[in-house]
Amino acid sequence: MTHTQSESSMNTLVRRIATLSLACSALVATTAAGGATAFADAPAASGGGASASASGFPALDPAALQAAIDIRPGDQAVGAIARVAEPGQLWRGSSGDTVTGRKVADNAHFHIGSISKTFESVVILQLAAEGRIDLDQSVQSYLPGLLPDSFAPITVRELLNMTSGLPDVFEGAPVPTPDQQIAEHLQYLTFDDEIEGTLRPTDRPWPTAHFAPGTEQEYNSLGFRIGGALIEHITGNSYKDEVTSRILEPLHLDQTSVPEDDPTMPKPYLHGYLLDGQGRPVDVSEQGGDPSNMISTPADLDHFISALFKGELLAPAQLNEMFTLPKGADGKVVPYVDTFNCAVGGKPGPACFGAGLMSIPLPNGQTLWGKTGHDYGYVNGMFATRDLSLRAVFSVATTAVNNGGPSAVSDRLLGAVLAPQAAGH
Repeated sequence: MTHTQSESSMNTLVRRIATLSLACSALVATTAAGGATAFADAPAASGGGASASASGFPALDPAALQAAIDIRPGDQAVGAIARVAEPGQLWRGSSGDTVTGRKVADNAHFHIGSISKTFESVVILQLAAEGRIDLDQSVQSYLPGLLPDSFAPITVRELLNMTSGLPDVFEGAPVPTPDQQIAEHLQYLTFDDEIEGTLRPTDRPWPTAHFAPGTEQEYNSLGFRIGGALIEHITGNSYKDEVTSRILEPLHLDQTSVPEDDPTMPKPYLHGYLLDGQGRPVDVSEQGGDPSNMISTPADLDHFISALFKGELLAPAQLNEMFTLPKGADGKVVPYVDTFNCAVGGKPGPACFGAGLMSIPLPNGQTLWGKTGHDYGYVNGMFATRDLSLRAVFSVATTAVNNGGPSAVSDRLLGAVLAPQAAGH
């Protein structure tokens, strides 16, 4: 089993739980500590504490933010970096690496995982604006024969907003052991390898649709592998070339790359680890994956989400697709299939993903939009309010055998942003 196969099999559930954890664990804590009024009424801390800002968020508290990302026993993590900004305020921080004993650079590189879905969505929406892709046209019309005939027509929009009903990447494949993950972490697959290996496996029954397209929402990575293949088919260029020419170069994201099958990590970088069968951390910072893999830094991702929300990459109609939750024939937002994401009161809630972005309602009435991402040894997040009154990027180097389930570090960071007095130092 390849790196991508084992990552996908192990983390279909993990990515969803981690996303939910980022959004909810700290929110529950902050709400219990004082509810939405705490954001407006929090007193200033001595030495530069958290008075309320005009944005409706507390002023950034550097001590609380640093304490949040410092690694603690039981975190299943070895290091973290983060960047948090409000209008007129910017905080950058890092912890030490508990394996090497060295301080991590606060703008270190890391594998961004599924945050690349946001980049991919931008490229497809740009192609839609150019008239080269019709979001309401079916995948089958653009890529005939790619999907087995058992699948109903799936539109490009349904790929992007995760209402396709497709199975996830390598669904049903055996879950690898930690030592297998480590042994195979450098292996690389093309989009076609992943699509065919998922939809037409030779060692297990072919998967079927989870639901009729457009009727429900479920986190799905296969749709974005298909989206990557679509980009290459429509443009005649590689995924790397399109992301680079359309996003990285215009925004001067010089520290962001699409490495394809080159595992080399640019320095400095946050080291990612997996635990072997004896519980020893093994450095897997250099790893394989697929053509959509990306490496970036907190500063570059902050620049990217800021430029995106300002409309520098997409015209208003296409940008609105990213902030639009899918609706059914009845005009209501479609339901999310389970409680892995978008849950309300511990029960399945309405869809919370637009095209390449997830929405997270906050206790003060604001909404965060962004994306989490996981790769071997890394748990990441990139979020902002639509008006950019709050922006946050983080990466946690995890040692969790399940490659970063709920992250205590990211939970603490969100708590320190939303209610620094409750978070404590």
